[in-house]
Amino acid sequence: MKKLVIIFLVITGLWQISKSTEFQFFGELISHGNRFEKVVALTFDDGPMPQYTEKVLSMLAERRIKATFFVVGEELARSPYLTAEILRGGHQLGNHSYTHKRMLLKSPSFVADEIEKTNKLIKKAGFEEQIYFRPPYGKKLFTLPYYLDQQNMTSVTWDVDPGSALPEEASARQIADYVIKEAQNGSIILLHVMFVTRKNELAAVPMIIEGLKELDFEFVTVDELLAAER
Repeated sequence: MKKLVIIFLVITGLWQISKSTEFQFFGELISHGNRFEKVVALTFDDGPMPQYTEKVLSMLAERRIKATFFVVGEELARSPYLTAEILRGGHQLGNHSYTHKRMLLKSPSFVADEIEKTNKLIKKAGFEEQIYFRPPYGKKLFTLPYYLDQQNMTSVTWDVDPGSALPEEASARQIADYVIKEAQNGSIILLHVMFVTRKNELAAVPMIIEGLKELDFEFVTVDELLAAER
């Protein structure tokens, strides 16, 4: 019985670590920037997707905001013109894997393939800066962090995520109010806007920007945020 309890506790502990946004066993993981600088980084996961990426790019351009897009390799390959639009807007690209599968209990070769294929597409699109990685669903344990550490790639998570904190039916206003309330100096804000099921998060983007501007926050890319941190 005692052994079963120990096994249960170990498994529970590893599960918690696998989804932690602040800890991993190997390499560098960053969930926010400098708490003394009044800046935040808007980050958009998944995609690029026709229609949705174009809408969010238009919102950002209208308000002269730079953001970071963690792209999925499969989608990038399908819509390379959208990647060009992202870069043309002065935004940053990050790696969000090739197929967006959970990277738990995966082989080293699978992890390497997911990351390397997407990195090649990002570089082919013309992005020449450091490429950061964001784990799909935030999941990681041993193999993924170890590979990233060997490649000198930094994991970037977040400290503000309305999608996980609020119910699915949350309105755009509720989403915006949550982000505005929770954002701190150096926050990395996670938003999902690339699917019809996330239409309220997309609609919340202008409200988030205006609300944080009223609080005197400056918007930067993840790279700019981490440069200030370092």
